[in-house]
Amino acid sequence: MVEFDNRLNVAWWALRIGLGVGPVITGIDKYFNKLTDWGMYLSPLATKVVPISAATFMHIVGAVEIVAGLIVLSRWTKIGAYIVMLWLAGIAVNLLTAGMFYDLAMRDVEIAIGAFVLSQLTAVREQATGKHMAVTT
Repeated sequence: MVEFDNRLNVAWWALRIGLGVGPVITGIDKYFNKLTDWGMYLSPLATKVVPISAATFMHIVGAVEIVAGLIVLSRWTKIGAYIVMLWLAGIAVNLLTAGMFYDLAMRDVEIAIGAFVLSQLTAVREQATGKHMAVTT
């Protein structure tokens, strides 16, 4: 069994906490709009395709984000990181099709890359210990 380099623990924990707590906070805020008016980021293309109101759609988005963040914080960090990565890529596509917010789309792509890195670090950690990592590890 290979030992996980403890110097990587700081990076792993920073990514895990950031990519776990961040989606939970923004997901909750989809119901309150205190951080921003989330509906303004919804692409006009999405509002034409989705058969529900923008507010209802953003509530669903919020629920998905909360669940994704909680999965990252659980013992299924690697799976959660992949979910967050794909979710952020989808958000970036939405922002690009809005015809503006290109800076935010680029930021979401960069955060998605961070989620991919978390999944890879988690895979190495799991291999080193021979089991899925628990939150207390």
